[in-house]
Amino acid sequence: MDTAAAASISPAGLVSRLGARPIVLVGMMGAGKSSIGKRLASRLGLAFVDADAEIEHAANASISEIFERHGEAFFRDGERRVILRLLRDGPTVIATGGGAFMNAETRAAIQSSGVAVWLKADLDVLLSRVRRRSNRPLLKGEDPEGVMRRLVEERYPVYAEAPIHIHSREVAHDVVITELICALDGWLGANPGEPASDG
Repeated sequence: MDTAAAASISPAGLVSRLGARPIVLVGMMGAGKSSIGKRLASRLGLAFVDADAEIEHAANASISEIFERHGEAFFRDGERRVILRLLRDGPTVIATGGGAFMNAETRAAIQSSGVAVWLKADLDVLLSRVRRRSNRPLLKGEDPEGVMRRLVEERYPVYAEAPIHIHSREVAHDVVITELICALDGWLGANPGEPASDG
């Protein structure tokens, strides 16, 4: 990483080149989407939105409660609708749930209206992080490691459709954020902003 090059990137200039597009963080649970997203938004002077928190607010229930009461299909439909709404809010930083990008309609909307960034983490890093929390509805069975391994195999080829890939690992968050800003700067140079869509 060229820290001198990173320091020369103007946050205001980068945001200007985003146009109406939000930065949408995708990846597995434990990849750091929320923690990195908050710091990235602060660096760029943008609002940060956690899609899962928005879903919980709309449903007046936790993600785990939604899964338990209504099932995953119900949750995914609500997730899709919330993300479509968030994509219309202009330049923000959006952290999505681990399964959001797997929905074809959601993925297409993110790709057309935002800039998708995959925070890619190795399985051992993900396992270490998710073991610290007990609120992961997909990991409540007897073999959370097996579930994580299967999800990685299923999801990584789809996450790879995001145009920007950033290695999320056990380093200071600022290191990852600086890498992300450099990658975003390069991507925006090749993909200049477009007018906001009415869709």
